Formats: sequence, C-alpha cells, structure tokens
Amino acid sequence: MPISDHQLIEAWREVLTLSRLETGQTVTILTSAATHPQTLACALIATQQMGAIVNRLDLPPVNGEKAFSRDSLAYLGTTPLTGNRAAIAALKASDLVLDLMTLLFSPEQHDILKSGTKILLAVEPPEVLARLVPTLEDRTRVLAATKKIGAAREMRVSSPAGTALVCPLGEFGPTAEYGFVDERGRWDHWPSGFALTFPDDRTAHGTIVIDRGDILLPQKRYVTEPIVLTVEGGYATKIEGGVDAALLRDYMDTFGDPEGYAISHIGWGLQPRARWSTLGLYDREATIGMDARAFEGNFLFSLGPNNEAGGSRTTTCHIDIPLRGCTVKLDDETVVRDGRVVA
Repeated sequence: MPISDHQLIEAWREVLTLSRLETGQTVTILTSAATHPQTLACALIATQQMGAIVNRLDLPPVNGEKAFSRDSLAYLGTTPLTGNRAAIAALKASDLVLDLMTLLFSPEQHDILKSGTKILLAVEPPEVLARLVPTLEDRTRVLAATKKIGAAREMRVSSPAGTALVCPLGEFGPTAEYGFVDERGRWDHWPSGFALTFPDDRTAHGTIVIDRGDILLPQKRYVTEPIVLTVEGGYATKIEGGVDAALLRDYMDTFGDPEGYAISHIGWGLQPRARWSTLGLYDREATIGMDARAFEGNFLFSLGPNNEAGGSRTTTCHIDIPLRGCTVKLDDETVVRDGRVVA
C-alpha cells in the first residue's frame, strides 16, 4: 500500500540522523528520469527541515538503447556523470549526496567518495524504504559479520541442492552495507543489511546450484528448475540446466564480455525485516529487489565486476543471485547453517 508523505519524511529524517547530517552541511540530491517523485519530494523536505543547504542535480538518462531492462542495475559502467566535470565538481563539494539515480560500479562514484563526500543510494519504492529503515542494531550485526570476513582466508559454501564452492579470501577487504552513511567517504544503500567481500581474483572454484525458488537479479525471476554453474579459475565456465539456464545464458551473451562470467561479490543477508517472498508481490519494473538481496540467511553471490572492491575487472554485466538453504563457512567457522544465520 502507498505511504503518506509524513511517514516517508520521518523515515528520511531517521536515516539522515543516523548518517550524521548536521545543520549547515551541503546535501545534493542526484536525480534522473526514473527517480520516484514522492521519494524526491520527501527528501527535499527532510533535508531542509534538518537545516541542510540543499541542491538538486537532475541528469538525463543514459544506456537506454544498450540495456535489455529498465532496471538501473542491468547495465553498469557509464553514467550521466561520465565526462561531466561540472556535475562531478558539485558532488565533490557536497557533504552528502542522496543518489536517487544509481551510480553503482562507476569510476565517478569512487572519485567522489575519495573527496570525503558521503553517498547514500535510495531507489526502492517509498513503502519499501519506510518498512526497511535501518537501525543501529543493523549496523552492529553487519559490522560483526564483516569483522569475521576480514579475519578469514577462505569461504566455503554448500547446500543440499549440490552447491560446493570454495573462495580464497584476503586480496580484497570486506564491505558492510547497513543502510546509512555515518563516516566521511562512505557509500551505502537504503535499504540493505548484508556483509560481503570478493574472492581472490581468478581463484574461486567448485559448483553453484541455483535451485528452485532462488532468485535471479536483474531478471527478478524465481528459478523454476535448477541451474548448475561450474566455476573454474574464478569464472563460471558452464551454465547448465533447462529453460532458466538458457535464459540466463542468452541474457549474459548479449553483453559479449567474458568478464561478465567472473565471480564477483560473495556474502550473506543479515536483514530480518527483508523477505524472500516480497519480490513476487511487485511488478518487475517497480523494484530493484533489495528484499531479495538482504533477507536474513541467504547466500548472495554475483557475477561481473570487482572494481567496487578496488580490483581491475570492469564489465557492464552484473548479475546478483541470492540462494536459500546454504551453509556458509569462514575457515572452520559456520556463519550460516542451512539458510539460518548463526548468532
């Protein structure tokens, strides 16, 4: 159901407070053609109520003729900021950027963060934002998980469906997504709630079975028959199965980029208020599927770039796949058992 402006303004104020927005700081709200009007309107009110100096930077959409989906994560790399020095300068001069457009996996985003600017991405529907307002408890749980990841040298994932994946760790640090930006130069995504890292480049190996009920993103599709990925040298070298496997292969083939088949980030969901079933209640173009990415106990892995972690691999293809029922081990410690987070 829709929510009132009052509810969304209060949600924004809570997130902005957690993000340590102070009177007199500069906030730039980054928008484009797909920005939700209620999210924008309420962000403008909340930031001004809190005494910020507020700007809106609206940029034209790009990549529409290249992408095979309207999802903002379906085609990565170039953004409306690419080559736009004036816009980049304005964002670097801001204390906080509210990204209502989606800058993920772009070199411009990294450049802006290095200046000390904080960036908070918020592109889910208003009612999802209000339902999944982050908390300090979310931060505590996610940081505890990332501490374990940072100390580990190997992640092993298994499942009754047949997943048996080994990912050596240590080349890239852990990433915590808990929904707000409370430090200079921090990026986060509201809503979220998961811990992740990237395997050492070209080392992940084994088998991943995407079972019935697991989710493909940005397809926003529940798998109806198993898809088997053979992982060798950090890449999915085979994608086998029935129609679902054929659909995934065909989609990935459209990019014509072998780097799209690399194992990207790996981790697990830690958000108890996010639900696996929510995706089935939404039109595909209404959400980017953050419930699916964050629901507690999923093993979330992806295919594609690792430049978000400081790696050299860039590609416009990025697939997120949350699996249910997996057991995740860091070295000899089980952190998720049969799809349930170990306390």
